Amino acid sequence: MKRITIAAALLLAAMPAAAMATENVAPTLVAPTFAVPITAEGPDFVLRPLGPDLVKIDFDAYMSSVEHLQQTFTRSKDWPHAGISDADALLDMQTEAGRFAARESFAYSVLTPDGKRERGCIYVAPSTVPGYDAVVRLWVTKAEYDAGFDKQLEVWAHQWVAAKWPFRKVAWPGRDIDWATWDALTKPK
Repeated sequence: MKRITIAAALLLAAMPAAAMATENVAPTLVAPTFAVPITAEGPDFVLRPLGPDLVKIDFDAYMSSVEHLQQTFTRSKDWPHAGISDADALLDMQTEAGRFAARESFAYSVLTPDGKRERGCIYVAPSTVPGYDAVVRLWVTKAEYDAGFDKQLEVWAHQWVAAKWPFRKVAWPGRDIDWATWDALTKPK
């Protein structure tokens, strides 16, 4: 698999349409002319795109909260799980950076202001459910959840998406839409 650096992902995300015009380009989540937010600052945190340079910080964060994330973010035992290897973690970060560069989906690390610790992540992705332009999901570590940061990040993320992204209707599974309803909407017909 070709490795993409975070700098390349950021450059591609900000490119205008004319610079990206090629044949056989996969559909993107946002228009080629849309300037994707590369970073953002909130109270006591900063967003940066997930990528290989954050693999250790990201790994440490989600592995500190495996059971919590299986119940609140994925409701599955598939991710995260105790057997994730360093190679798996790196491949995940390369995949996220590649999707960001291709404008297919956008994954952000929610870091402490000094960038030394990940508090959680925010994902902006296409929706498979008719009527929604995008799906936004987020998670925070168990320690951050217990400290009340989950609700703070959720409120901030709603405002950020409304102000900075071009979507008319966004799905927030597990938040604005309860999981049972979302599961029913996404179940194959």
